[in-house]
Amino acid sequence: MEAYVATFHTHLAALRSCRALQGAGDTGARMAPVPRVLSSSCGTCVLYRGEDPLVERMAADLEAVYRVEGKRYVLVHREEERAD
Repeated sequence: MEAYVATFHTHLAALRSCRALQGAGDTGARMAPVPRVLSSSCGTCVLYRGEDPLVERMAADLEAVYRVEGKRYVLVHREEERAD
């Protein structure tokens, strides 16, 4: 299983996504402060493990998903800009 970091535009989206991942099984999902090298609007991320990035389980305010490779973060998914 790969390790991932998901960043969000809102704290609520991070919380909802973490709960969805926890309900999906043994992903080890937990909320944490966003690593300094990554940017995030709300400062909260979700750390989890999976066979793939599990983007379909994330809340609507997802910003990006990164695969953790040692001390590096590799972007695997970024949400498109929305015109609100």
